[in-house]
Amino acid sequence: MGKGEPMKTRGKMPSHAFFVQTCREEHNKHSDASANFSEFSKKCSEWWKTMSAKQKGKFEDMAKVDKSHYGREMKTYIPPKGETKKKLKDPNAPKRLPSAFFLFCTEYCPQIKGEHPGLSIGDVAKKLGEIWNNTAADDKQPSEKKAAKLKKYENDIAAYQAERKSDAAKKGVVKAQKTKKKKEEEEDDD
Repeated sequence: MGKGEPMKTRGKMPSHAFFVQTCREEHNKHSDASANFSEFSKKCSEWWKTMSAKQKGKFEDMAKVDKSHYGREMKTYIPPKGETKKKLKDPNAPKRLPSAFFLFCTEYCPQIKGEHPGLSIGDVAKKLGEIWNNTAADDKQPSEKKAAKLKKYENDIAAYQAERKSDAAKKGVVKAQKTKKKKEEEEDDD
C-alpha cells in the first residue's frame, strides 16, 4: 500500500525482490548491525546469479502468488477522488518532429558505429553528444535548417488541438440536448 493511500495496492514483486527480502530478513535475524544497502544488494545479485533454477523456483512461486493477488486487488481497486488515470496517447495526434541534434545523430550514427564497432548504444550517444558540442555553429547549420523546415509541427498541433476542442464542444452540446430531452420525457411521465 502506498504512503497516504490506505486503499491503494502495492505493486507486484518480482522473484528477485522476494529473494532480497528473504536475505534481508535472515541478515536481521543473525546481526544487529544494519547492512549498507548498495553492498547488500550487490551480494544478493551475485548469489541470485549463482543459484540454480530449482533454488530460484521457491521465489518464482512467491512472485506468481503475489501477481495473482495483485490482479485480484486491482479488480476491486477504486482510485481516490481526484486521482486521474493515465491518459492514452491519441494515435491521430501529430508526431513530434526531431530536433537539429537528433537529425545530426541519425546522419552520423552509422559513421560512428562503423569507426567503433564495439561501442554500446549509450557510448555511441555520448560520442555523438561530444561531437555535437564540439562542432562549430556554422557546421550545425544544415541540421538546424532541416529542423526549421520541419517546424510545421507547431502549426499541426495547434490545428489538431483546435479540431479536438470543436469536436468536444459538439459532443457537449449533443450530450446537453440528450439530457434536456430525457428530463422533459421524465416530466411528461409524471
